Amino acid sequence: MNEISASQVKELRDATGISMMKCKEALVEAKGDLEKAREVLRKQGEKDAAKKSTRSAAEGSVAVKISKDGKKGIAVQLLCETDFVARNEDFVKLAEEIAEIALAEGIPAAQAKAPEMIQAKITKLGENIQLGEFKELAAESAVADYKHSNNKIGVLVSLKKGKVEVGKDIAMQIAAMNPAYLSPEEVSDEEFAKELDIQKALLAKEGKPAEMAEKILTGKMKKFREEQSLIKQAFVKDSSKTVEAYLKEMDVEITQFIRLAI
Repeated sequence: MNEISASQVKELRDATGISMMKCKEALVEAKGDLEKAREVLRKQGEKDAAKKSTRSAAEGSVAVKISKDGKKGIAVQLLCETDFVARNEDFVKLAEEIAEIALAEGIPAAQAKAPEMIQAKITKLGENIQLGEFKELAAESAVADYKHSNNKIGVLVSLKKGKVEVGKDIAMQIAAMNPAYLSPEEVSDEEFAKELDIQKALLAKEGKPAEMAEKILTGKMKKFREEQSLIKQAFVKDSSKTVEAYLKEMDVEITQFIRLAI
């Protein structure tokens, strides 16, 4: 029997969208012949799955899971073609099961096991289903989470100290307001420089005096940094204070966050 290489399995997987295990079995049966292996796969719904794998998967569901000790969180995207399937109980459950594997065994294990699980749902639900992103977050104190009711947005927040309930408030804020950074200082130099060039060009067109333009530019760039950051946003549950002020009031410190959306 011909030895089947990993590259052969990957080539067949990429061409068909069918699980690695089934591709390997087909190649073994076809003695390494790629075209014959594709013929082997044209059984029991495998052909349909291969066709569906080429279709766009722009809808989906996000699953969020927290470890028993509360210090680790996983967020997973599972993608499909239509919102109808995205809301299907079996599809949502599949996303949850993949997230559970990622939490218990690690992301690589989930990525290895998911294709076989997905294949069965492709045949049952009649749509292309694909794995999206995996995100993992750990915390010194606890990880707070939030998932929007439509399963389209999942958030994880890492707490250094403080109550998880407050972290959940912040996770909800992140889901709603979609900040790019935790604080103004985290705005990347590249992004800042790009915005600076844009604002300079706009001010030059207005013909402002140099000294005035410089003051305006300083204010605009300060505002730009703040608008990009979580802690400077108005708190959604009480717009009279910033997120930073709310965290200080509640004696909570957060170090990082992840937002995963469809």
